Amino acid sequence: MKTREKTSSIGLLTLLASSSTLICCALPALFVALGAGATFASIVSVFPQLIIISKYKIYISLFTLVILVLAGFLIKKAQLQPCPIDPALREACITTRKRSMTLYNVSLTIFMLASLFTYILPLYL
Repeated sequence: MKTREKTSSIGLLTLLASSSTLICCALPALFVALGAGATFASIVSVFPQLIIISKYKIYISLFTLVILVLAGFLIKKAQLQPCPIDPALREACITTRKRSMTLYNVSLTIFMLASLFTYILPLYL
């Protein structure tokens, strides 16, 4: 059961890290790209911490990338391990692997979209 908790926590950590990238970096770029700068200004007046966090967007993105690469390595390594013979434990093992892979793919998608809106689209707008 320790492995199940460890794998689930890795998936949740990657989701949290990629979501922080989305909030700090991609959200402002998305609002500006859509022409909703006034809406973003209203959000910043309510949450002024976004400006402070945005100053460190490169470090946040790099940290998130490192976490995603490490999590991908650990998830791949866990998938190569055999599941237990006991049917209940085997079913829990398979379910946990599917769940962690889904969380990882969601996290990866969020990170790629955040990176697209933060670093690539501003070059063309």
